[in-house]
Amino acid sequence: MITLSQLTEFLGWVSTLNIGMLLFAGFVLIGMKTFVTGVHSKLFSVPEEELPTIYFRYLSNYQTLTLIFAIAPYIALKIMGQ
Repeated sequence: MITLSQLTEFLGWVSTLNIGMLLFAGFVLIGMKTFVTGVHSKLFSVPEEELPTIYFRYLSNYQTLTLIFAIAPYIALKIMGQ
């Protein structure tokens, strides 16, 4: 059975990895915008004008899910002293 301290450590690493992935995706989308939009436009047959909205929705959903399912429980366990 998993202990609360193990769960706290697990959620800490999950939060760290998810924040890292979010930052990486954001930097790639900002730094290589023309390349990424060109590839995604051809790959998924989506007009390039719609892709910034799709990227924004993706990043905001990812951020919200990370906050709800990883960061908030981690902070709650840290406040409890685990």
